[in-house]
Amino acid sequence: MADAPRSFLFLLGSARHGGNTEALARAAAGHLEPEAGQRWIHLGELGLPPFTDRRHTGDGTTPFAEGPERIAQEATLAATDVVIASPLYWYSTSATVKTYLDYWSGWLRVPGLDFKARMAGRRLWGVTVQGDEEPDVSAPLAGALRLSAEYMKMDWRGVLLGYGSRPGDIDRDDRAQAGAKTFFEPGTETPGVVY
Repeated sequence: MADAPRSFLFLLGSARHGGNTEALARAAAGHLEPEAGQRWIHLGELGLPPFTDRRHTGDGTTPFAEGPERIAQEATLAATDVVIASPLYWYSTSATVKTYLDYWSGWLRVPGLDFKARMAGRRLWGVTVQGDEEPDVSAPLAGALRLSAEYMKMDWRGVLLGYGSRPGDIDRDDRAQAGAKTFFEPGTETPGVVY
């Protein structure tokens, strides 16, 4: 996978379209190498139902995915790089991102899927925009993504952080826009703004 072109899955977790977080993710994606694949999924439109934990039901396995879950699962497994683009909602990810990540728990228990082994070595990135100008308030979001990457033996690549509250504010965040230019550069030791 290291020699193949990168394939990015952008998971948009905003409750609306075209917000600051999506704009920052698209700014960073605009600097990807031309051969890198990009797939964008707006989680709010995908319509993932609430996750059902089946660990203690029957034999504890999860049935094969169907519908929106299958779309998310197949897109995740097809990507070399997964980008969680979630605004900071109550100091963490949005509900749709949390639901998506909850599905990972089930995918670990799908017979023959080998989800954890297949995700090992892939890269996980975060993009977020917050209204508060104190960077530490997004530490819980970054921590949840970092720990998820570590558990899955993925390469944690950090969070591109921007500031803004009203539509279009991110366009005036010069630091975030500068970070977007190099955030996805391969081999960078400390890409963009990271936690």
